[in-house]
Amino acid sequence: MDLKLSHCFISVDDHDKALAFYRDVLGLEVRNDVKFEGMRWITVGPKAQPEVNIVLEPPGVDPNATAADRQEMAQLLAKGLLRGVTFLTDDVDGTFERISSSGAEVLQEPLDQPYGVRDCAFRDPAGNLLRFNQPRK
Repeated sequence: MDLKLSHCFISVDDHDKALAFYRDVLGLEVRNDVKFEGMRWITVGPKAQPEVNIVLEPPGVDPNATAADRQEMAQLLAKGLLRGVTFLTDDVDGTFERISSSGAEVLQEPLDQPYGVRDCAFRDPAGNLLRFNQPRK
């Protein structure tokens, strides 16, 4: 069996802020910006990985979610308790400088980790955790 990642999903509470961050700060390309039945989702991804898509969607978007479920997801997102993604970079220090200069919330400055990477961490405008890893040689 040959499996490959196709899509991952990140909850966002403001698509315009998310778009400005993921497109303008991180440099991801916009692949879709869809409005359908009162909802909106945006698909972005790295130019070098056209097969990998990150879908920016509202919290609790599942049609089977109750109003209480949606409220709970929104509260967890506001607290920064939903997981985000980890990006691979060949220059974690340069990546850190670019993202931090945008005003993004810094969670961790570049640091050599005992598990073989140098990494840093930020929160996106919705509070999701984003890590940026550079393998050490």
